[in-house]
Amino acid sequence: MTSRPAPAPPSSSAPESSPAPARRGVFVVFEGGDGAGKSTQARLLADVLRAAGHDVVRTREPGGTPLGERVRALVLDPAHGPVDARTEALLFAAARAAHVEQLIRPALAAGRTVVCDRYADSSAAYQGAGRGLGVDRVAELNRWATTGLVPDLTVLLDVPATTGRARREARDGDAGDRLEVEPDAFHDANREAFLELAARAPGRYLVLDATRPAEELAAAVRDRLARLPRTAAEVAS
Repeated sequence: MTSRPAPAPPSSSAPESSPAPARRGVFVVFEGGDGAGKSTQARLLADVLRAAGHDVVRTREPGGTPLGERVRALVLDPAHGPVDARTEALLFAAARAAHVEQLIRPALAAGRTVVCDRYADSSAAYQGAGRGLGVDRVAELNRWATTGLVPDLTVLLDVPATTGRARREARDGDAGDRLEVEPDAFHDANREAFLELAARAPGRYLVLDATRPAEELAAAVRDRLARLPRTAAEVAS
């Protein structure tokens, strides 16, 4: 009987399976008026996530990049006032554009979790409502500046202007930046704008009464993050 040739080994040139693409990171933003406790909650969330082994970038606006920090020093310094509303809005948008391009998008592309103290809603509220430029107009400017990057979760810490002012003054005394020292009517308008923005997209927002204890608020944030779909939920686990 004639023997059959052994089957040829698999070709070394056969295509190999491609590695699974890296998962996009999760973008969490804390918004609200001055004295709402945004920095505290951003820190608490970042600490919990890092303790659980997640790679976290904690950042702030304006700021987050060398350019952003310079703009922050310029636009918030009372010595530079008064600044007209359009100039103020454009300075914040420029800092945000650099922040997104240089820090936030690269971090998300690398699968990191970004926890940010303020983002585009602050401009829509402060310059759009507080300065009277129009919430939608300023929001559109910032959609362009950020190339449409939207947070996975926006936590709105809601606090009355009088409470926020009392907290800030207890912390800093009479000193405050250009926006903090604006009258309560300005901050009341900002608060209403934040609430309006949250009402437009309730699935993306968590609105919390910021007069509650900090640990209660932190627990509510963790619970909501855990209930986000797909990768965001994995971050909270």
